[in-house]
Amino acid sequence: MKSAILKFGAVGATALLATSPALAAAPAAEVALDSVGGGTAYIFNTLLFLIGGFLVMWMAAGFAMLEAGLVRAKNTSTQCLKNIGLYSIAGLMFWVIGYNIAYPGFGEDSLGLIGMAGTSYGMQGVGEADLDTGYSVASDWFFQMVFCATTASIVSGTLAERIKIVPFFIFVTILTGLIYPVVVSWEWGGGYLDSAWGFSDFAGSTLVHSTGGWAALVGALILGARLGRYTDGKVNVFPGTNIPLATLGTFILWLGWFGFNGASQLAMGTVGDVSDVSKIFVNTNMAACGGVVTAIILTQLRYKKADVTMAMNGALAGLVSITAEPLAPTVGQSILIGAIGGVIVVFTVPLLDKFKIDDVVGAIPVHLFAGIWGTLIVAWTGDATFVGQLVGVLLTAVWVSLASAAVWFILKATMGLRPSAEIEIAGLDVHETGVEAYPDLAHQT
Repeated sequence: MKSAILKFGAVGATALLATSPALAAAPAAEVALDSVGGGTAYIFNTLLFLIGGFLVMWMAAGFAMLEAGLVRAKNTSTQCLKNIGLYSIAGLMFWVIGYNIAYPGFGEDSLGLIGMAGTSYGMQGVGEADLDTGYSVASDWFFQMVFCATTASIVSGTLAERIKIVPFFIFVTILTGLIYPVVVSWEWGGGYLDSAWGFSDFAGSTLVHSTGGWAALVGALILGARLGRYTDGKVNVFPGTNIPLATLGTFILWLGWFGFNGASQLAMGTVGDVSDVSKIFVNTNMAACGGVVTAIILTQLRYKKADVTMAMNGALAGLVSITAEPLAPTVGQSILIGAIGGVIVVFTVPLLDKFKIDDVVGAIPVHLFAGIWGTLIVAWTGDATFVGQLVGVLLTAVWVSLASAAVWFILKATMGLRPSAEIEIAGLDVHETGVEAYPDLAHQT
């Protein structure tokens, strides 16, 4: 991901210079202070991938708890099933085909518009280690896979409470096996956006979050709103069942984001790399803080009361906003970027309601709109042009929207997306999973 092989190659070369007896001059001695040997660098780099990977995997729990807290009691078990199912499907599909599409090894003359599967992916043997890579191949695959699963989680929250399990899982299969990997191939796989436009997306504001956001938006338009959500020109509020659980989910996501952004540095074998990871942690955290405080202030001013759900989404919007470039900005810039993410959430959540687009957890404002903002602002804080960033946003929008629409329409025409009105009113838990999360609250409307 993000030209990892070139980066690790540079680290390895530095380590060799630093440890070679024939080059034990003063400059080499200085380099030795900043680098570790090839084997040790391999260990540190692999640990960064593994620790970052399990933190991002923990975000799956965050999404599950956030959604379980914000849906009505009668649909809670269904949301939990969707989240554990989508994570597992993403893992299988990224192993079968997604990884090779995302990282195809484009030739210099390749246009790189559509990723093509490269060589078959295989684990290193027991006790084996290829030091030339700079990291364990298995750790790299695991780190990339959990990013893929995050994309699918975004869709789950938006379409909650009115989609059947089977068509949802089929969509996730195609999203994680094909739609998302193609987008990744354009940038992190060295494809068209990277080579032709210099597009920059450090950890995935567009490649992960906007991809999930576009898929969710198209799904919401095709699926329609929940029954009773918009009646007689009014927006009817369906309160979530468990705000403490949703708050816990937010904090889990916040914690996982340190792996999401921090491990995207991709190397921990030099003093500089470790220092950069530390800076990424600080910028990531402060962007989220800026998003929360801004959302609280704006809801207090606008509605005369602070909205806890807006505060949660303000944190997530701040995190999404800084994800495209969490290293280059100053702390002050990071706070500002995250704060504007909070502004985006407060004003776009009601905007969706005006267009009768039903987004149960606010995933479209958080992941799509804040993702676009975070990607474009890289032209200010990072090494990118506004035009290049805009092309990346637009190309992602076109591909994901068209591909998602095709899949959603086919599923709607063949097996249907929604349960019957009677089932939706009664709740999906009994009919889709057979398990009620809160039996005493089963008849909550």
